[in-house]
Amino acid sequence: METSDSFLTIMSPSQGIYKEKGSSFIGYLFHVEDEEAVKEHLKEIKKEHHDARHHCYAYVIGKDGDIWRANDDGEPSGTGGKPILGQIRSKNLSNVLIIVVRYFGGILLGTSGLINAYRTAAENAISNGVIETQTIYEKYRLFFPYELMNNIMKVLKEENLKPFNQQYEMTCSVDISVRESASQRILNKFALIEGFRYELISQE
Repeated sequence: METSDSFLTIMSPSQGIYKEKGSSFIGYLFHVEDEEAVKEHLKEIKKEHHDARHHCYAYVIGKDGDIWRANDDGEPSGTGGKPILGQIRSKNLSNVLIIVVRYFGGILLGTSGLINAYRTAAENAISNGVIETQTIYEKYRLFFPYELMNNIMKVLKEENLKPFNQQYEMTCSVDISVRESASQRILNKFALIEGFRYELISQE
């Protein structure tokens, strides 16, 4: 079940294919974390299928899916990228990229035919993948005087958190990884310890 800090995605690449009137539509699905990864996959697919007529694609990134794009790559407007995006949205997926490569078979498919072909190739790529739940974790570095060690460890034990990158000196530091939805509650518990401070390292 999805929570406020999780969403559905597909972690491993998959493929799907659809053929219509001699044209082949090959769908490639990838897990992506940012737009740089999108560019890399597009570059690889265009290199592999340099002789294809079109490389339409769509992607959705982020917990709320607020980073997205659909590209028709020369097909009539709304016939390539939009139906691919529609399949991603219909499955409530994020952090995914679907590229559909088209090899033209010589017979025009028309607007409705193109929409159906790109949608089906994308749908097949998703069907051949494994949908998983991705949870967002935040990594924090905790700083505290050595004499507060027991207080810090008590909270870590209560929250079942395993510290890493520990440095125990006059001023100690440990790193922890916590679910985004629980981070504020846990930090509030640490904040009750006088002399404690923290910094956010990353979110993933």
